[in-house]
Amino acid sequence: MSNTEFPDDELRREQEFIDGLYARVDVLRGETETSVTDALAQGDKPMQARLERDILVAERSGLLAALNAVDGSLCFGRIDLADGTAHHIGRIGLREDDAEHTPVLIDWRADVARPFYLATGFTPMGLRRRRHITTEGRTVTSLHDEILDLGDATRTGYEDHNGDAVLLAALNSARTGRMSDIVQTIQAEQDEIIRAPYRGVLVVEGGPGTGKTAVALHRAAYLLYEYRELLARRAVLIVGPNPAFLGYIGEVLPSLGETGVLLATVGELFPGVKATATDTPEAAAVKGRADMAEVLAAVVRDRQALPDPVIAIEHDREVLMLDDGLVSVARERTRAARLPHNAAREHFEGHILNTLTELYAERVGTDPYDGSSLLDASDITQIRDELAENPEVWSAVDQLWPRIGPRRLVADFLAEPEGYVSEADAAAIRRPVTRAWTVADVPLLDEAAELLGEDDRVARARAERERETQVAYAQGVLDVSYASRTYEFEDKHDDDSEVLSAHDIIDAERFAERQEEADHRSAAERAAADRTWAFGHIIVDEAQELSPMAWRLLMRRSPTRSMTLVGDPAQTAEAAGVGSWADILAPYVEDRWEHTRLGVNYRTPAEIMELAAAVVRAEHPGFEPPSSVRSTGVRPWVRQAAGELPEAVAKAVAELTPDEGRLAVIAPRELHRSLAARLDGVTAGAEPDLTRTVVLLDPRQAKGLEFDSVLVVEPARYGTSDLYVALTRATQRLGVLYTDLLPGALATGVTGP
Repeated sequence: MSNTEFPDDELRREQEFIDGLYARVDVLRGETETSVTDALAQGDKPMQARLERDILVAERSGLLAALNAVDGSLCFGRIDLADGTAHHIGRIGLREDDAEHTPVLIDWRADVARPFYLATGFTPMGLRRRRHITTEGRTVTSLHDEILDLGDATRTGYEDHNGDAVLLAALNSARTGRMSDIVQTIQAEQDEIIRAPYRGVLVVEGGPGTGKTAVALHRAAYLLYEYRELLARRAVLIVGPNPAFLGYIGEVLPSLGETGVLLATVGELFPGVKATATDTPEAAAVKGRADMAEVLAAVVRDRQALPDPVIAIEHDREVLMLDDGLVSVARERTRAARLPHNAAREHFEGHILNTLTELYAERVGTDPYDGSSLLDASDITQIRDELAENPEVWSAVDQLWPRIGPRRLVADFLAEPEGYVSEADAAAIRRPVTRAWTVADVPLLDEAAELLGEDDRVARARAERERETQVAYAQGVLDVSYASRTYEFEDKHDDDSEVLSAHDIIDAERFAERQEEADHRSAAERAAADRTWAFGHIIVDEAQELSPMAWRLLMRRSPTRSMTLVGDPAQTAEAAGVGSWADILAPYVEDRWEHTRLGVNYRTPAEIMELAAAVVRAEHPGFEPPSSVRSTGVRPWVRQAAGELPEAVAKAVAELTPDEGRLAVIAPRELHRSLAARLDGVTAGAEPDLTRTVVLLDPRQAKGLEFDSVLVVEPARYGTSDLYVALTRATQRLGVLYTDLLPGALATGVTGP
């Protein structure tokens, strides 16, 4: 490249590259004029064969799915090396169809691409230049070059002297109600976390706006790239704090070409149950305590009953008495096996049958003169088999060791918790059996399912009957085929030549197996339906909010303890939240976990962060917030509402609503209905539509989200953590509106009405 080249030449070259890139993408998608159909019509069989092969390879490798998922800027950068070579960097990788499979586009996760994120003028990592390419659809709109080799005099006219233009443009862009990926602007400290080793527990701590959620999502994409074979089979689970948050982040991984991930809240991690009801803070705190595991274990033990005082069983004109002493022996022997309740029932049945057999044999088979037994082993076996056919025996077993489902067990316990918890705790969690499930109930259901297990004998018997039916049907098909083929052959031939039929190739069992319908669900889909699924990796956002019981649920789904935990103890708001990383992890991995902290705030301008930090410092004087990377010059305002609050909110919304982007009104839940009535197009609900221009949330719903402008209503009704969260959601402007009370820390921002 010479010094006389013009900027327009650079733009033209990059546009030509992008055009060529999408031409190849279109071929793989079968969308060009030289598609398979057109090639066949033109008689170009070599072209047809090549296209068919390329498309087949793209389908089998998952590339086609990635291409269809990725939209927008497929290519976003270029690195020029000191040896004169250059690589374009993109969301996914593409290669030429040549013998060497030459890379056309380097996947951002490849090692070759790493200097794009880490190189500096001090440590250029072999680069002369780093170029950021901005596109709208397939059109190149701007270039930004960073010179890393200051001895290279070549200039393009697109040099970015401070190197932050692309980052600042992304930070200042209007929000859409959906999180965008940061693949073009990953910073060095973020890259280190994204590419951290796969094994073990990694804790990523960071204050508001530090990008910890985006880093966690890009880490998921990186792990799926680096450990594709393992994680495609075991799947990755991403746990978020609420459904609105999952909707907010839902487009990030598809934009990076990854769709094989399960996104869920804790309330969605018990198959067949979706938590729709809401607990009081007191109830959630009680249900989330670690000792609820022992409480539920006690509830299960109490279902393993003793007779009161005896159970009489009539058998062959004899009445056999099961008293508490006999049943207690059977119960303790069964418990000694340390099996889950339902799985242990088979053992209990055996002990009860043995006990009844001994009672009956003693009754009818003892010599009245010398007390010796008149029965041999075969007689004893016959008696036991006959008792096993007696309905009264099974009625007694059902009474003493009933089959129990986790939903029934937890529902019954919550309806009558007395005797298992304190009176105050019982009053907090008591609820009707018919009430819908809450998020805090789901870990209880999972714990109950673990304690109960499954008695799979019925399912195995049903499966065996179904298989026998399928084999019989297959045998009938083979018999018909054999008879038809034999008749046809004998009708045409008079000799004794052998007749080759389906019987000679396959038997009925193998034929039935081939007719079984294959499970075509993805690993993530199968995992969502299987409570016992072991995920390859789990990412938890807002991890500090989860209760000890929720952690028990998640750890059961990660037996290898391969996890990334993201959060900020300073933002802990849930009464059941653990908060401390050591307290969370000590029961499971002791001190074998890594901790890293993100210290730069990319979202919140310095003016807003100053006000938010003052709120926390009022309670914790030593608090240090993350450093804001930018300042907007627009200070937040704090005003007392003039007149009725809904009208004052409506006026403030009109003032704060951006020309582009989104505004959040964050207010206590009890005010939502009256506020929504005064705000056009705004609704109050548990799952708000974040793509609307104005959205109404409470502080818990706002966790992890960001908006161009935010209006915080009645801040005195929030706890410190909730208020800190509410104040740090804005990327541009913040207003605070109150009626009578105002936290003292906000007084510095008070302005006129």
